[in-house]
Amino acid sequence: MHLAYPTVVAALLFSVGVYGVLARRNAILVLMSVELMLNAVNLNLVTFDVWYRDRLHGGQVLTLFTIVIAAAEIGLGLAIVLLVFRNRQMIDVDRLRALSEDTDSIEVAAPRPAGRASAEGDAAPEPAPAHEEAAP
Repeated sequence: MHLAYPTVVAALLFSVGVYGVLARRNAILVLMSVELMLNAVNLNLVTFDVWYRDRLHGGQVLTLFTIVIAAAEIGLGLAIVLLVFRNRQMIDVDRLRALSEDTDSIEVAAPRPAGRASAEGDAAPEPAPAHEEAAP
């Protein structure tokens, strides 16, 4: 087997993946492009494993690890994309630079020191008596 053919195919796959990550705005297409890049790496790992005739098949074992990591990455990535879509109603990567909520609409209350009354005048509740005496 010639080493050039699979490495050229892997380089083309990786190039298409890099273009997809840099040029696309849709988050799902970006995730698919990352998967293309991982598949190019897998192709290179298997190609060089066959080329070097490794007895332990290290390239194929690393390929299995890469496939497991890619599956976990796509699961978490799609979960994040779904949550962002539920909150923002869009998955445009360029418009989602800040993932925090708008700070103008959220009122942040300053923490009160323990045991003191607040500025509004509401006092801390008095503790209940330890025991009550029965009236004669």
